[in-house]
Amino acid sequence: MAILKFLSFFICKVSPIEWYYNYLIFDFDIKLKYLINLHNNNMKYRSRTEIVCNILDATNGGGATKTKIMYAAFLSYAQLKEYLSVLIENNLLEYRDGTQTYKTTEKGLNYIKMFREIGELLQQTNPVKND
Repeated sequence: MAILKFLSFFICKVSPIEWYYNYLIFDFDIKLKYLINLHNNNMKYRSRTEIVCNILDATNGGGATKTKIMYAAFLSYAQLKEYLSVLIENNLLEYRDGTQTYKTTEKGLNYIKMFREIGELLQQTNPVKND
């Protein structure tokens, strides 16, 4: 994996400093999201609806490649392929051929909004006990 990251430097059309900066920022962002996820979930198993929300969050905005989605949603490639096909089939996600990226649709944005609202309601009615 490290070799692929190193080789991507030669493929990119950016300066070495810019490439290294982008690499560090992306790597830091992924590690930070992982730590926040561990803290918030206390190492519990995620539901499919939560994984879908993570994927839709990762693709929200300018879109994201498969690799970025995998890292952001903490999924293997096999898992990601299954989720992507289901999300595209249900019009929650769209694939852009020209850039080979995925983008959240309007329906996907509604899914994220409803998922968060339900989570807030559940948290209000069932407070978490800290030991």
